[in-house]
Amino acid sequence: MRVLGIDPGSRVTGFGVVDFSGNSLRYEASGCIKPSVAALSDRLKEIFEGVQEIITCHQPDVVAVEQVFMARNAQSALVLGHARGAVLCAAVQAGRSVAEYSALQIKQAVVGRGHAGKEQVQHMIVALLGLAATPPADAADALACAVCHINHYQGGVRLQRGIAGASGGHA
Repeated sequence: MRVLGIDPGSRVTGFGVVDFSGNSLRYEASGCIKPSVAALSDRLKEIFEGVQEIITCHQPDVVAVEQVFMARNAQSALVLGHARGAVLCAAVQAGRSVAEYSALQIKQAVVGRGHAGKEQVQHMIVALLGLAATPPADAADALACAVCHINHYQGGVRLQRGIAGASGGHA
């Protein structure tokens, strides 16, 4: 399974691609989409097109996206929601299923603490994926989102196997 994780932002949108096979994770790619224009509508277009290009290039099976958190500034939360919308539209238009996770769920899955700092997330992503260098914070957050989805997927598979085993294979 190949997962594209996305950490949406109107100024910087991080992405990370992780492959999962058996019980192993493998880093595929990561980076940031940094719109070059000032107008919000133009930035959203660049984010949408950037995500489309990443999907075309890496062919993920699923796109995992960080949910909007309630910021102190309502305007910032609204703009972040627009960036998320551009990401979701690109994923759905490409025919990919979408999974959404809160920042708390992502940090819990990767660090073991829901209130971990960015540096802790970066450190664990380097360790989990065996990276030679620390990715930028936005790319590390996107990779963490992908890893979170894989952890949730694994849990679901184990649960289904347990249910099937408990019912004699008649789940």
